Amino acid sequence: MAKKNYDELVKKILTNVGGRDNISFCTHCVTRLRFNVKIKDMVNEEEIQSLSGVLGVQWSGEQLQIIIGPEVKNVYSAVCKEAGFEEEGIDENLDKPKEKFKITKVFEAIANCVIPMMPAMVASGMTRLICTLLTMWGLMDAEGSTYLILNTLADAVFYFAPIFVGANAAKQFEIPQTMGMLMGAVLVHPNLVTALSSGNAVSIFGLPVYAISYTSTIFPVILCVLVMAQIWKLLGRFIPSVVSTLLQPLLTMLIMLPIGLCALAPLGAFIGTYLSSAIIWLYENTGFVGIAILSAVYPFLVMTGMHMGLVTYAFTAFMSVGYDPICYAANIMANLTQGAAALAVSLKTKDKSLKSNGIAGGVTALIGGIMEPALYGVNMKLKKPLYCAMIGAACGGAIAGLGQVKAYIMGQTSLLGIANYVGGSTANVVWMVVAMVVALVVTFVMTYLMYKEEK
Repeated sequence: MAKKNYDELVKKILTNVGGRDNISFCTHCVTRLRFNVKIKDMVNEEEIQSLSGVLGVQWSGEQLQIIIGPEVKNVYSAVCKEAGFEEEGIDENLDKPKEKFKITKVFEAIANCVIPMMPAMVASGMTRLICTLLTMWGLMDAEGSTYLILNTLADAVFYFAPIFVGANAAKQFEIPQTMGMLMGAVLVHPNLVTALSSGNAVSIFGLPVYAISYTSTIFPVILCVLVMAQIWKLLGRFIPSVVSTLLQPLLTMLIMLPIGLCALAPLGAFIGTYLSSAIIWLYENTGFVGIAILSAVYPFLVMTGMHMGLVTYAFTAFMSVGYDPICYAANIMANLTQGAAALAVSLKTKDKSLKSNGIAGGVTALIGGIMEPALYGVNMKLKKPLYCAMIGAACGGAIAGLGQVKAYIMGQTSLLGIANYVGGSTANVVWMVVAMVVALVVTFVMTYLMYKEEK
């Protein structure tokens, strides 16, 4: 979509969401514009869906999501310029609708505490890959200082995860990010780590502190910051503004320390441990069938937001056992097959708009690891390509399961994701390459043969 069309597109979008005055919040993610609106009935979904440049429209709770694709950032900027919003989003507290509780909102909240860490996790993961390859090829001494420093970079984001997650959780729960970081820093402070690992009893205000390590964890600090946010806001109502700068942070932390160290952090550690154990149990008892099914249905998890929960599991798995045997494989298979199906359609169709969407969606999925443009812009609309992609993903997932592949770093979920599987045996990479090739070939051939242009 050319930039010259943004202004025309956003004017139509704003008109059909009920105008600027009907919007209480506006933001965007990787592929979607997200609007919270005051009056839902003022939104004309059919008209928005018909706009050139819009790949799909859906509601998530009370939030309107308009699927744009890779150009969403530019469209969002144009929306903000046209409507006079700040680009980070607007929040005027204008009758923001109260949403009913949904389990997907829990997954989304947890994922929002983790996903912003992805650039740091990718940097760490790729550094670990470089260290592995250089030592394997004899180009770096595993006992040398260069390896020590690079390996420190590879481990840092995981070891200090509570600090990173604490900052994101504070933002999610709307308190100062430094308070979340402080809670995370307490959990991984060397003095506390040493005291808890010494075998001696540790207590605060006479209350026993459970002896457990919180390095490389995410749930303990999320639970702590969730409760901290309520305490922070409650204190803010009663503390006079003249002394709030001094007393609100101090009292919040003094209250949180016993609650967090004696109850919430241990509970969060148990949740993380048992979540990983449950997924591993499922994997060990379903084998390749489980991965095949997950690969096939992954697009539907994306549609509902349920894939957010898998992001949390994958992160926990990498920190607890050092690899992920399930989620990355399924995600990669789903992305590749959605892209392959879209490209097959683009090759066969004579419709210029569909051809353009197919190429853009296919490249974005195969190289960028983002399936939504292909999924919403091509495959869901035509149905048969979606079914072919699901079959191809199941085939690839089954082979990955049979080979018991394991992702050792958190990296790309596209063709470049093969790098995630370096670090184990050579067979680990070979099995994953075979799985990816089979998924692509089965999907592309089936889609090309089954898709027929309507005359």
